Amino acid sequence: MATADLFTLSLPELYERFLVEPLFRPFAEELLDRTGLAGAERLLDVACGTGIAARVARQRVGDRGRLVGIDASPAMLDIAKSVAPSIEWRRGDAALLPVGPNEAFDIVTCHQGLQFFPDKPAALREMRRVLAPGGRVAIATWRPLDDVPLIRDLHRVAERYLGTFTDFRHSLGDGDALKRLLSDAGLQRVQVETVTRTVRFGGGAEVLGRLNTMAVVGMSPAAKRMTDEERAHVTEAIARDSVNALQEYVDGTELVFSLGTNIGSGCV
Repeated sequence: MATADLFTLSLPELYERFLVEPLFRPFAEELLDRTGLAGAERLLDVACGTGIAARVARQRVGDRGRLVGIDASPAMLDIAKSVAPSIEWRRGDAALLPVGPNEAFDIVTCHQGLQFFPDKPAALREMRRVLAPGGRVAIATWRPLDDVPLIRDLHRVAERYLGTFTDFRHSLGDGDALKRLLSDAGLQRVQVETVTRTVRFGGGAEVLGRLNTMAVVGMSPAAKRMTDEERAHVTEAIARDSVNALQEYVDGTELVFSLGTNIGSGCV
């Protein structure tokens, strides 16, 4: 049963198994659509996670292009390497990219990572640094909580137990803020657009409810102050109430909901 895996798999394994295809692949495709990726171009994906953006890029250019993914998490990279061994994967900090002075990329992407970086300007300056002349940047950040009703509803459930907290996944939902960050990094012809798609999640309410609960408990300052026993009790309560909150999104065997992202782009 899929739900049994929630208690045996690591977070990166859960991310890859349940979330990448329904949630992340469609928006990775939208992101790459806006890069103009073609032929033998060199692409660097920052905060690559388990590598979906680079993997989509590989499907588009085959062996002609050079693809590199960078992430701070060894566990995420282990999965990326196992799924797509032909892509080059590196461990590194977005604010100090492991890219030498003799390397350059035609395209740098960052799919749902920038909002988590402690020093966003530094990360964007690094992305600018590694671009070849005429290179392009494309960044995606989820829209604000209020623009994603399903996540907003789950957030309200969690706050009943955890108090007010920031959901960092949606903390850079302001398109104007993203545009300023890109411009301040020295990029030209900066633009930001909103892309919204309907997501059909086949894993069920219990799976999505628990996965989201794991994420928000991990982000909550209140949860960090709890004992292990208190945290486990609160996690079960949030997961249970989240399943109830998700019922209005059930359509047959799937959860169906709208999800939106900002896609910011610029060039040198």
